Amino acid sequence: MKLKLARVLSTAGLMMAATFASAGVVVIVNASSPINSATAEEIQQVFLGKRNEIGGVSVTPVDHSEGNEVREVFYDKVVDKTPSQLNAYWSRLIFTGKGKPPKQYFDDAEVLETVQEEEDSVGYIDSSSIAEGVKVIFTVQ
Repeated sequence: MKLKLARVLSTAGLMMAATFASAGVVVIVNASSPINSATAEEIQQVFLGKRNEIGGVSVTPVDHSEGNEVREVFYDKVVDKTPSQLNAYWSRLIFTGKGKPPKQYFDDAEVLETVQEEEDSVGYIDSSSIAEGVKVIFTVQ
């Protein structure tokens, strides 16, 4: 009985993950930003603190908090790091005084609001959360 329940829950989890993954993740900037597109490499470097501009325009990354599904998809597909690798990366930079991670927000709504209000912000959200005041500069594949 327990094995059957575990299978059902596992299948349900996979279906939910597939539904989520199909929605997609997009990288956004404020609608008034001169940035119209970015490469995966540029975005990766911004979110790893290796650069602070895209196309010559200064940007400030806006991140999701740990455990957020959108964050896991973004870092897996764009930055190519697992949550534990990312934690180790930032721990090393913080310890050596060479960097600090982007400010983290709870969910898409908070990231969206921050990007809408702060012209230099760059963030990522589920594509179903796109709203006025932002524009998409990259779609996570």
